Amino acid sequence: MAGTTARDGRRWAYIGSFTQAGGRGLTVAEADGATGALKPVYSTDVVPNPSYLALSPGGDVLYAVSESDEGAAAAFSLADPARPEPLGAPVGVRGDGPTHLAVAGARLLTANYGSGSVSVLPIRTGGLLGEPSAVLPHRGSGPVSDRQAGPHAHAVVTDPSGRWVLAVDLGTDSVWTYALDPVTGDPVRHGETRLRPGSGPRHLVFHPRGDRAYILNELTPTVTLCRWDAATGTLEPAGEVRVVPPGVETACYPSAPVVSADGRFLWAAVRGHDSIATLALDAPGDHAELRHTAGCGGHWPRDLTAHPDGTVLYAANERSGDVTWFTVDPDTGIPAPAGSIAAPAASCVLFA
Repeated sequence: MAGTTARDGRRWAYIGSFTQAGGRGLTVAEADGATGALKPVYSTDVVPNPSYLALSPGGDVLYAVSESDEGAAAAFSLADPARPEPLGAPVGVRGDGPTHLAVAGARLLTANYGSGSVSVLPIRTGGLLGEPSAVLPHRGSGPVSDRQAGPHAHAVVTDPSGRWVLAVDLGTDSVWTYALDPVTGDPVRHGETRLRPGSGPRHLVFHPRGDRAYILNELTPTVTLCRWDAATGTLEPAGEVRVVPPGVETACYPSAPVVSADGRFLWAAVRGHDSIATLALDAPGDHAELRHTAGCGGHWPRDLTAHPDGTVLYAANERSGDVTWFTVDPDTGIPAPAGSIAAPAASCVLFA
């Protein structure tokens, strides 16, 4: 139900932030139905550093990582979508610095950056979280000594078929694939896809058709285009494209990719360059061309999210402390600034 209209006809956005950097924790904002403009209505800091958020399949429970040295995950009831209520206390994930999470059937999975692992938490009746049933460690390293001395799982994503989980590891320059056991629902290691050494993969997003995947790299300002075979759980790199123009000398750290609902465009937020890149995809989704870069409206865009109707993009600008939104030209895909709200240490935007 992610991206559907709330029961009373209103649309809600949930903003995560770093409380240790002055963030409000979890903020709820009402989204204008015509313009996509956000209006904050509530916030709670009951969970420290809820830096990334995910919804249950029914849209009635909101999950958050608590990104800290001793990481945790938390659940919130959305019985009142304007005022999320905690469902029990946060549960430790037995991993350090969880940065991302995903719901896979009756499991919540977290990507633990600090410890380079994926944790598996059972989802109980009503959305409550149980203690981790498994922690899946990654192994390996990369050539960038200060960032890749060991594994750093940064994102965990379920594929559109619902049969697989892909964990993106910045430290090992690879994507780890897990099969979801059809009986137990637990993830079982299936394979590892190696990417270019030193690329530092951070996040992954699927083409709406489900047979292509795009991996945004953090240590080089590029996106890796991949073919995805859901029948065999095979990820095949097919090319790499820059997300900043040639000649850019600023240190760039891409953060979050978004693909348009029609599969024509890929957008990427780039920290340091503080920009949103617009790339045009060909019909098969195998090739991309950088068409435009625009300012993100602030500093250090940690997350980029599309409105469910696809007409607005939202950048969570962590260091300038705002969420800025952009209207998207339907023909060119180029975003134009349309408004912003204050959101200290913003790290994530999620619609429900």
